[in-house]
Amino acid sequence: MKWLFTYFKPLRTRIMVGTSIKIIGTLSELMIPFLLSYILENVIVTNNVANILFFGALMAVCAVVACLGNIIANRMAAKTTMIFSTQMRKELFANTLALSARNTDRFTIPSLESRITSDTYNVQNFVGMMQRMGIRAPILLIGGTIITMLMDRKLALVMIATLPFIFIVVYSISRLGVPLYSKVQQSVDGMVRIVREDAQGIRVIKALSKIDYENARYDKANMTLRKNETKVGVIMGVVNPVMTLLMNIGIVGVIAVSAYFVNQGSSSVTTVIAFMQYFTLISMAMMSISRMFVMYTKCAASAKRISEVMECTSELKTVRDDGQGDPSVHISFEDVSFSYLGKKDNLKSISFTLKKGERLGIIGATGSGKSTVLNLLMRFYDVNSGMIRINGKDIRSYTKEELSSMFGVVFQNDFVYADSIEENIRFGREISTENIIEAAKIAQAHDFITSFSDGYAHSVSTGGTNLSGGQRQRVLISRAIANNPEILIFDDSSSALDYKTDANLRRALSEHFPSTTVITVAQRVSSVKGCDLILVIEDGVIIGSGKHEYLMENCQQYKEISNSQMGGEFID
Repeated sequence: MKWLFTYFKPLRTRIMVGTSIKIIGTLSELMIPFLLSYILENVIVTNNVANILFFGALMAVCAVVACLGNIIANRMAAKTTMIFSTQMRKELFANTLALSARNTDRFTIPSLESRITSDTYNVQNFVGMMQRMGIRAPILLIGGTIITMLMDRKLALVMIATLPFIFIVVYSISRLGVPLYSKVQQSVDGMVRIVREDAQGIRVIKALSKIDYENARYDKANMTLRKNETKVGVIMGVVNPVMTLLMNIGIVGVIAVSAYFVNQGSSSVTTVIAFMQYFTLISMAMMSISRMFVMYTKCAASAKRISEVMECTSELKTVRDDGQGDPSVHISFEDVSFSYLGKKDNLKSISFTLKKGERLGIIGATGSGKSTVLNLLMRFYDVNSGMIRINGKDIRSYTKEELSSMFGVVFQNDFVYADSIEENIRFGREISTENIIEAAKIAQAHDFITSFSDGYAHSVSTGGTNLSGGQRQRVLISRAIANNPEILIFDDSSSALDYKTDANLRRALSEHFPSTTVITVAQRVSSVKGCDLILVIEDGVIIGSGKHEYLMENCQQYKEISNSQMGGEFID
């Protein structure tokens, strides 16, 4: 958990001030039983009203200082914790977005979601508790022990004898807690995954009347979480009862021994009264320490999961270009092979070239490797063998920013967020309203947008559920072309468009982006028919390449797809 301390450096002044106030307040609290004992034993017997009032006022001052010190320190601790947790969540979220596709696959989206939410909450709670109790409890424990040793060593030793047993119990159980809480968080990951899937597919679930089935799936994940939480709860629940038992045994021992010493005249009743107050303070401190150990086990498990993301380094390194590429070729795949899991090639020996402004179509069955070609071109993954070049340069020689700035992309399962249509198209970029409207016209979206009473200010619901599939796709296409990219990628992004709108879109793209290289992955032959190069992919292998007419004559699979869709005839 060393990485946590990096967040405290900017807050060290606030932490030092809060700690100082907390120390002053706690020391004042420690003085109250001592002053009470002194008043009972030395002041009251003098019958001096002035002295009684003075020491009474001193006790009151200590009580006020202790109260105000704790209130102020706790408020400062709360503010510090909020600043700390805000920064931690911010950086964790940024690191999550910056993860390579391979690392995202490894962690899984539900796990990353629970790390950003419940894991950061566990760390935040522990940090806050440490500032509130982590200073006060040790001072009460150590200070109370020292004062009782000075007041009556024999009684103090009886009390101290119970402390090693308490520490052994807390330490032993806390060691069991860390792996158990890690298992609990993994169960949370599983439940988050189901909630996330059902939230995205709620309409399909209702349409197919599978609510009971999904409830059963959720109940299974919920029961797994309950089982793990029950197990850790039973084990961690032993701490407080055992500590209470040991402290009560200590109190009984102190009372028994103190009664004997008072009876023998070697101790006084006032000392025993003060002693019992200190023992109460020490007991409270030990209870606080036990709660901190329970929180520590949660924090340690969560901090480990967070640090895995924080310390994760990308396998996508920038390399020096070999200088052997042809700058006149815009995009080239040179004998590229790739595997997601390292066992079976998802792409095998893929080779093709595109000049600037050419159109590439990729068609094939589901799972054939079409989208994998795009993932490699945008360098979400690195190839296992072969080379991909853009403008004659190895794509690995471009920085992440340089490479991403070249592309305008519409993915098969792309997203819109809860904001206006204009902001969904702009997507945080510096794009003028005029350019947004122009992009929407090219994408055949302008007419339906202006049909809304509020036009481009029309609010889109989360996931775009208040738009039709075709409308959502056209908004996404508008987003992709609004920044005039060098390379346009459409990953099955016109599947919800009717043939006429699809044809108008392709015609508008040709007119307005003549120098932009366009890559279209599609299930419909009509979407790729006019491309300069069409690749037919099956099981990760190119089984046909060329223009539409050539493939109709020389690629049986392409011809079968074409005939099954349009009977071999096309309408533009």
